[in-house]
Amino acid sequence: MQEVQRVIIIGPAHPLRGGLASYNERLARAFQEAGCKTTIYTFSLQYPGFLFPGTTQYSSEPAPAHIDIRVRINSVNPFNWINVGRELRRLKPDILVVRFWLPFMGPCLGTILRYVQRKKNCRVICIADNMIPHEKRPGDLPFTRYFVAAVDGFVTMSRKVLEDLRHFTRTKPAVFVPHPLYDNFGGAVSMEEARRQLGLDQEDKLILFFGFIRPYKGLDLLLRAMATQPIREAGLRLLVAGEFYDQSQPYLNLIQELNLQDRVILRTQFIPDSEVRYYLCAANLVVQPYRSATQSGVTPLAYHFEKPMVVTNVGALPDMVPEGRVGLVCEPNPASLAETIARYFTLDETVFVKGIREEKKKYTWESMVNNITKMAHDIQK
Repeated sequence: MQEVQRVIIIGPAHPLRGGLASYNERLARAFQEAGCKTTIYTFSLQYPGFLFPGTTQYSSEPAPAHIDIRVRINSVNPFNWINVGRELRRLKPDILVVRFWLPFMGPCLGTILRYVQRKKNCRVICIADNMIPHEKRPGDLPFTRYFVAAVDGFVTMSRKVLEDLRHFTRTKPAVFVPHPLYDNFGGAVSMEEARRQLGLDQEDKLILFFGFIRPYKGLDLLLRAMATQPIREAGLRLLVAGEFYDQSQPYLNLIQELNLQDRVILRTQFIPDSEVRYYLCAANLVVQPYRSATQSGVTPLAYHFEKPMVVTNVGALPDMVPEGRVGLVCEPNPASLAETIARYFTLDETVFVKGIREEKKKYTWESMVNNITKMAHDIQK
């Protein structure tokens, strides 16, 4: 990789919590390992209340060591955007990496980038999580177009997002790079130890739904699958680990209606980074019953902890979970979920674990850094 003097990442990071923050902090470490002076600019205000359905946007855990994180950006204050843009321009970054996951951020990030780009030597590379949001709101298209116009090149972590990007630009360079593994949550522990830490039964055959609970993630489909005969006969229990980003009562009503109280374990609070490994390691199988998807941060987590997966045939999920090698693929409906999950427990787990160990070699942070750096150096200004 060619030498880069300074890299700045714009996006969530500590004291904010969640998958985006964890990713950006891990990406900063990867740039540091490649010899780059790296800084993250994160948000002093990320979301106004109406856009954040969780309990808090902030982490209760200590800041990651040896990462330069500067809390600067107010997503709703245009004067702040100008000041941050000028500050970044004075730092003279070689590469500015900006995360884009929600059109609401388009005016803020697009304005900051326009000020930075007055420094001609800076290349702006976007890591695009979504171009077309799962939950649509007024202003999505103009906000996204405004942002896209200020970017030099794009990295997407699913082919679906790469395809969606072409609705906004057909001329700017873009490349698909798979989501690297989340290897920053500590090493694996034994299933026995994980269940002991979480107070779970050692004898259960346990499937895991992990992450924020939103309508498109299909937890209701999985709950209905849990009530079917194949799942009941297999004697499976479901562990739901993650915070409700949707109204909780419909799910609780469904559990009551389907008489699943003894077969569904709810840990529906935010899962801090220090506990993530226990939930993954406690499970026999990770299930992603999504109705729609681009990519999912749960998949690289399952890879890291070497847990087989059942995923629905939507978005990029089947691309990252080769059928019969690291997991099984089904359709996004209760009957298909139930049949596929039950079938998994009749198969040899060791075959899937072996496949995961081979497949996971593709998903490295070095590859992400190299692709960003190459794109930046190939862009002529």
